[in-house]
Amino acid sequence: MMRLLALCLTLLAPATSAQEATASFGTGSTPMLVRSTTDIAIIRPVIDRFTALHPELTITYEQWGSNALFEISKDQCRDDAPVADAILSSAVQQMVWLVNAACARPYRSAITQALPQTRRWRNELWGITTEPAVIAYNKSLLPGDDVPRNRFALLDALRAEPERYRNRIATYDIAESGLGFLFAYADSLEATTFGALLEGFARVDAVATCCSAEIIEGVNEGRYLIAYNVLGSYALNADLPNVGLIFPEDYTLLLSRGYMIPKGAANARAAEQLLDFMLTSEAQDLLRAAGLVSAMDPSETGLAASARRNIALSPALLVARDASRQKLLFRFWADTFQRAELP
Repeated sequence: MMRLLALCLTLLAPATSAQEATASFGTGSTPMLVRSTTDIAIIRPVIDRFTALHPELTITYEQWGSNALFEISKDQCRDDAPVADAILSSAVQQMVWLVNAACARPYRSAITQALPQTRRWRNELWGITTEPAVIAYNKSLLPGDDVPRNRFALLDALRAEPERYRNRIATYDIAESGLGFLFAYADSLEATTFGALLEGFARVDAVATCCSAEIIEGVNEGRYLIAYNVLGSYALNADLPNVGLIFPEDYTLLLSRGYMIPKGAANARAAEQLLDFMLTSEAQDLLRAAGLVSAMDPSETGLAASARRNIALSPALLVARDASRQKLLFRFWADTFQRAELP
């Protein structure tokens, strides 16, 4: 059982965690530092192509957990310390906070201005991807007729067969995952089912853990029958024959990873060039092949346009960073997963 108090404080106090992995791209004489929550293996084709177009660059790409990335970015902004040249994060509520705290450098171009309003804010934060939060399930262990197509059906399944699903439902741990917190917060605003769903998770001893790849691999291996509210891109990108995806019919959250150029970037020009490149049709095709851009075609997803819920890059996300609201959600979550209570 995880220690919720210690983990929750990672969102409320500075973190000391370092990056999870590092890779180098290109062999040029001009350095560039990119920090991101996106797995190196997934983003590699995009960065490879960008460095081929800009042979003068050598890019150091650091892969971080979202909470640790936010804390180091916040601390370096506050202390006027050396910063990354570009930051790309799925925890967009943290990115909105950084922009609001005057930690970002503005930029505009024809291609950034062409983005819809939900994917740009103040010419300092831009949405690069289109990724749905899905219900993933094990196709070998869960017959098609038993797969819940929406949150109401998931609730009914948990109530009808609690032993079948005991310890076999997984979702993000909102204390470890900034993305998980964002999805839980969005659910709490959107869904009349939110409280009942958490009660259902508690009843079957659902598992909360940190990472998209870990959760979806658990579904593929059969350790979990269902994963709730996970990024579909991680399943689409991998060869996982046992994993099926459901776009919840009641509503499906759509995330666009946020890109920011820190105000103290040493190589801001390269960061601007990378931003523009990532929004080109060529790069979007590469991101689509990696599962990070979904066309959300109703013929493929079975999802009506009215059921799509874009998580807009806007000041509304600042509410998700409010300490009192965080604490309330953490308490609710602690009760669900039977962890230590906050004081």
